[in-house]
Amino acid sequence: MPTFEYAPAPESRAVVDIASSHGLFIGGEFVEATGGTAFKTVNPATEEVLSEVSEASADDVDAAVRAARTAYTRVWSRMSGADRGKYLYRIARIVQERARELAVLETLDNGKPIKESRDVDIPLVAAHFFYHAGWADKLSYASLGENPRPVGVVGQVIPWNFPLLMLAWKVAPALATGNTVVLKPAETTPLTALLFAEICRQADLPPGVVNIVTGAGATGQAIVDHPGIDKLAFTGSTGVGKMIARSIAGTRKRATLELGGKGANIVFDDAAIDQAVEGIVTGIFFNQGHVCCAGSRLLVQENVADEVLRRLKRRLGTLRVGDPMDKNTDVGAINSKAQLERIQALTEAGEAEGAERWDSGCELPAHGYWFRPTVFSGVAQTHRIAQEEIFGPVVSVLTFRTPGEAVAKANNTPYGLSAGVWTEKGSRILWMADQLRAGVVWANTFNKFDPTSPFGGYKESGYGREGGRHGLEAYVTTGGGQ
Repeated sequence: MPTFEYAPAPESRAVVDIASSHGLFIGGEFVEATGGTAFKTVNPATEEVLSEVSEASADDVDAAVRAARTAYTRVWSRMSGADRGKYLYRIARIVQERARELAVLETLDNGKPIKESRDVDIPLVAAHFFYHAGWADKLSYASLGENPRPVGVVGQVIPWNFPLLMLAWKVAPALATGNTVVLKPAETTPLTALLFAEICRQADLPPGVVNIVTGAGATGQAIVDHPGIDKLAFTGSTGVGKMIARSIAGTRKRATLELGGKGANIVFDDAAIDQAVEGIVTGIFFNQGHVCCAGSRLLVQENVADEVLRRLKRRLGTLRVGDPMDKNTDVGAINSKAQLERIQALTEAGEAEGAERWDSGCELPAHGYWFRPTVFSGVAQTHRIAQEEIFGPVVSVLTFRTPGEAVAKANNTPYGLSAGVWTEKGSRILWMADQLRAGVVWANTFNKFDPTSPFGGYKESGYGREGGRHGLEAYVTTGGGQ
């Protein structure tokens, strides 16, 4: 199929100034890590080192928790909801004002296309702060229970796939409900979180309300284990989520865990096929497939499977894979070498188990971490690519004959985060949504998010909800007393 040739349309790097090194943000100030160790964060599209970032030790985490506790007891928990809301509104407006700077930094550090950072991630970040600012003085009307009050100091650990958006999902409700925060961004994507620390200072947020400590797994574990943490919020792999659950078992700490997924995107024979194909592309190739709720399993009704597969391959041939800073790019770089190796290992396993592999055959850049959009057909339920989360631009195609079979296959997974249904029958959509064991079910669309809508999973996809009124519940305690 002939495709349009696009002239390069690169976004300018000049809009963001990346310091050669970054410290920790504790008590409203940037400080050096006590251990003096640092790690490099790289641009996955070029393998260029962007900056050196301090690695927080357990002592640094302790200092951050103490700063958060002081801010909580002396300032933030005593402040009226209306006044807290003003700070959140201020943060939201500054995010909008600095949107281009944030989008460029996110793309450089993460590898996602600039049009996704610009048009999806950063607008949603601002929307979450605006939305939760509105709740700050209305918690007693949110059906959270009698006399809702903040929990205290919240430890938050976020992933690398949506670095600033995941920060907003966690920080905004925590602050709106009167809690203070110690947050650790992923070690491969810390830069927008550190720029957010600057935004907190620009907004005159009281020192210690938000603290950001950078590091790898040991830093995250120090947050989980710290006795001064009252609640944990984690987004990441199911394996790490299970470790956190075991660590806090028997303690007073509460937690929300948003973990992995293996979402089923289900296409019936009465669906608008071209519309469904666009939804399939959005469902699995958006953000290079680095999406926990990605539609990585495509279930197609048997009598239209060949036609859907033909049109999907044609559409994938038009996707532009390459420089994430180019505004025409559809699929950017894989976030890290380690993640690329995992994707390669699982796709090789798919071929070894007998599935038929197809990719677009597009040319890939010489440097960086890249993987072509890939489709596996002839996939069996027992194949690893149908059971394990690949977290890359790879879709496994299975077929079904009846709605009951579609539900059985969709639910045959340890995960339960998301699903999509494509059909013109409203009654079928409602029946499927009732039968599917998934926290989010999209109808004739996929990967649509809004701060007013709760998000979360079942089974090994975690527990708790983020977003909407439901997302406030984990950040408050209720009942009599003060």
